[in-house]
Amino acid sequence: MDLWNCKHLRFFGTHLNSIPCKCVALLVIALVLRSVLIPTFSGFCGIEHDNSVKMLIPNDSLSLNSQFGIRKLKFLEVPQIIWGLNNQKIAFARACLTARMLNRTLLMPSLSASLFYKEIDLLLPISFDKVFQFERFNSLCNGFVQLGQYTDLSNRSNVVELQKGSGRKWTVERDLDQLRQFSNDPYDGYETIQIVGKNPFLWHDHWPVKDYAMVFECLGLVDEISKEVDKVVSKIRDIGRKIVSGNSVLEPVPYIAVHMRIEKDWMIHCKKMEQRSNISKILDLF
Repeated sequence: MDLWNCKHLRFFGTHLNSIPCKCVALLVIALVLRSVLIPTFSGFCGIEHDNSVKMLIPNDSLSLNSQFGIRKLKFLEVPQIIWGLNNQKIAFARACLTARMLNRTLLMPSLSASLFYKEIDLLLPISFDKVFQFERFNSLCNGFVQLGQYTDLSNRSNVVELQKGSGRKWTVERDLDQLRQFSNDPYDGYETIQIVGKNPFLWHDHWPVKDYAMVFECLGLVDEISKEVDKVVSKIRDIGRKIVSGNSVLEPVPYIAVHMRIEKDWMIHCKKMEQRSNISKILDLF
């Protein structure tokens, strides 16, 4: 039977008496639906081909995907960043990435010029731009993260607080849900979101290492500190040239910088060990 010669088939009609004609009609309907619906879905999420099977993959990235970059009129304020410089760099990057997720400019945070561990009241704050180059950071990280100054604020009272949770019950999932909640209205309508509670180093981590690396690449020490660092490195290499025989003066000498420090908690622990063991030599190492 000729499939295209369906006597009882009326175009856009209702008579489909033969089985082949019904099959043709169903095939046409399926093709029309496929051509209409599939492009619509792919506009919202990716389509991945695996052995001729199409799977819809939701686009659920924690990073900002805006072609316009970070908003410069919405801000995030974080607590003072504390502890050693390496910890402060990690905490600063985490604050930057949090601001990025919220699509906000991070207000230039205070770092710490002292190394107290638990005595938070004794911490000596120091402005970010006294340690790292502010303009250089924004130039290199342009479009990825953004630093702002408090003078950029138009209304210092237009602030909403975000209280960071703590304890074992405050899971990574709850922390992430909180951030997502504050990225929408009504919280997103405020000019500034102020995070209160523990310092950023203790926040839950939601970002890949490569995002941290991008922030670190944008950090550059101010000239005053950089010059002092160069002096130390130069002296180390001078000593190395004298020790390593046969090295040319112009040839760079490799070196290893060992960072040693004594934590106050460690000293207390050793003192208690001395008392319990009735010895007095542990602290002689210090």
